[in-house]
Amino acid sequence: MITPCRSLTNTSRIKYSLQMKVWIKILAGSILGIVLGVLLPHNDPNVTSALIWLEALALRLGQYILAPLLFFSLAISIFELRKDDRMWPIIFKTMGIILGSALLLTGIGLLVVNIFPPGRVPILKEGMKEAITLDVSQSILDLFPENAFSALFGSGAWLAPISVFAFFLGAGLSYEKTHAKTITNLVDSLARVFYYVSAFFSELLGILMIALAAYWAVEFREALKLEVFHDILILFGLTSAITAFLVMPLCLYLFGPKTNPWKPLYGSIGPAITALFSGNYNFCIPVLFRHAKENHGVRRRVNTLSITLFSLFARAGSTMIAVMALFIILRSYSSLALEVGDIIGIGLTTIGISLVLSRHPGTGAYTALAVLCAWYGRDYEAGYLILKPIAFYLAAMGTLIDVVFASLGTWAIGKLEGAQEEKEVIHYI
Repeated sequence: MITPCRSLTNTSRIKYSLQMKVWIKILAGSILGIVLGVLLPHNDPNVTSALIWLEALALRLGQYILAPLLFFSLAISIFELRKDDRMWPIIFKTMGIILGSALLLTGIGLLVVNIFPPGRVPILKEGMKEAITLDVSQSILDLFPENAFSALFGSGAWLAPISVFAFFLGAGLSYEKTHAKTITNLVDSLARVFYYVSAFFSELLGILMIALAAYWAVEFREALKLEVFHDILILFGLTSAITAFLVMPLCLYLFGPKTNPWKPLYGSIGPAITALFSGNYNFCIPVLFRHAKENHGVRRRVNTLSITLFSLFARAGSTMIAVMALFIILRSYSSLALEVGDIIGIGLTTIGISLVLSRHPGTGAYTALAVLCAWYGRDYEAGYLILKPIAFYLAAMGTLIDVVFASLGTWAIGKLEGAQEEKEVIHYI
């Protein structure tokens, strides 16, 4: 009786080991895209136009199911957590981690750029300033449209109105458990259906990454032609890699559950690669949902709430890149040293910006840089324009840190809440 079970287990292990994992598909598509981007003609406008269109199509397909997935999943998550009286503890723990990370990452950015300052970037003649603002007051108004249903039919780029509506729906269902049972079952079923539809799209990510990585490679190749950016590219790339793949796992081990931090980091490879080549946080959220459940084993009700909070408030990686870029711009324009009070003010402002940057999922770091320049540019408010040729790179590095943090943070929340089931690495997707 024992031998067949062992044989079945071994067969199952071989089956899982032979399956192509999602992160391998994503990596293979990315490598193929990079090779394609390097080999394509350099100055052919038709090729460039085709790549821009393919990139836009890939980003749309990756986010196609996000709005209904988030709405129904968050609503049922709020319902279940309120039923178990665990919603507020998870919210407070998640927000505490978010604020702590914002302080840590801002400090890292300020420290690195002052210890290893790259070369000055030549001053460019200011052209027309771009209208880049946070407009927090209008964003607050937009959280509550005159018709709640209109939150479901917006552009989808900003997820906060959908999240607020889902929160109130889940809370309402928890007050009417008996009479709303039919609606609750419907919402639960829809959440599961859209999760499986999202899983189907994640299986296609290997193909989508070809277009994203190809366009990324073309942009990176153009940036390399401008030698003045070489030091910045190296500094930002090394800082982002060390922060995402060394500092964060160490912080997870020191301040989180005392377990091996490299295992959840390995389970975050898929979202990390999509973040790097898409530079778009919303594109990565469906991937985060699936990896949180199938790699990290975090229960749906917990991972949905934590990932939503991370997506709305945890953009400290993007602002870390932005504050580093700000100091590079200030050094390029002026030889005056900043006072300690100025540095503290910039740091606190950067932390505040990281909490309200969710409206800019694809341009987070560059938007944060523009806002910082407007406030601390010292008569060079349009200084951010000198880094516009590498705006895509700033977004990529910032999103990489943000997404890895969200993935590891969700695992930590699940572990702390007892809502996480250990998965064998061989079963990771």
